[in-house]
Amino acid sequence: MIPLHDSPDLVDPIMIAAFEGWNDAGEAASGVVDHLMQTWDSTTVAAVDPEEFYDFQVNRPVITIGSEGERELTWPTSRVAVCRPPGADRDVVLLRGIEPNMRWRKFCADLLDIAGELDVQVVVSLGALLADTPHTRPIPTTGTSSDPELTNRLSLEQSRYEGPTGIVGVFHDACRRQGLHTVSCWAAVPHYVAQPPCPKATLALLARVEEVLQIAVPLGDLPEQARAWERGVDELSREDSDVAEYVRSLEQSRDTADLPEAKGDAIAREFERYLRRRDSTD
Repeated sequence: MIPLHDSPDLVDPIMIAAFEGWNDAGEAASGVVDHLMQTWDSTTVAAVDPEEFYDFQVNRPVITIGSEGERELTWPTSRVAVCRPPGADRDVVLLRGIEPNMRWRKFCADLLDIAGELDVQVVVSLGALLADTPHTRPIPTTGTSSDPELTNRLSLEQSRYEGPTGIVGVFHDACRRQGLHTVSCWAAVPHYVAQPPCPKATLALLARVEEVLQIAVPLGDLPEQARAWERGVDELSREDSDVAEYVRSLEQSRDTADLPEAKGDAIAREFERYLRRRDSTD
């Protein structure tokens, strides 16, 4: 059992989880949790002991120099933090993890113990994958849920994926088996610009988080970072005719597809998000 630093009395908490590693293309998913931790001034309440789960030759500890010149050693681990978003009627539990190298079932069981201690009933897992999608178009996102109400409200789909999975899929399954309501949201990152970060994909996943929480999330510098990212990739593609031609082929394929972004429900959700964000800044 992982001890909590304190036992906060939370109101209807929902957990948002992301893990570095195989399921975090462009660091888009972990970037969401990092952003929320900073934006909502979260407080860390628990950390996983890394000794049991990580190979330190793969995930090495890091030495940093503090403001007064002292050397500090930081071990790779997964942390849980809590916060109350301004204007929200519920608390949020943020899980910022690293995909473990071993003992995945024990790792998930320990995280579920923490979720139980904090009385979490809904878990939102975030992931990102590399895909054949152009950087010049909106980042595609998909979502699934074990909760019929959430499935209907968020217009989610039933997952049909079969194949290898990472810790996001394993943790999502463990939550479902524990009886928790689950939502899984994924972003598709252009595979030809896999180097992190990918702020455009982080923004796309944040939009999904807004839908689940039904609140506007302050975006800070993320929109400008996303525009700068896209301009940078534009410049790189112009310098390589093969890449430019490949991007054009992806654009054509995307533009002629039956895109969910073009459907009425998706347009309505985008408008509702805009109104919520405008109301929160008035």
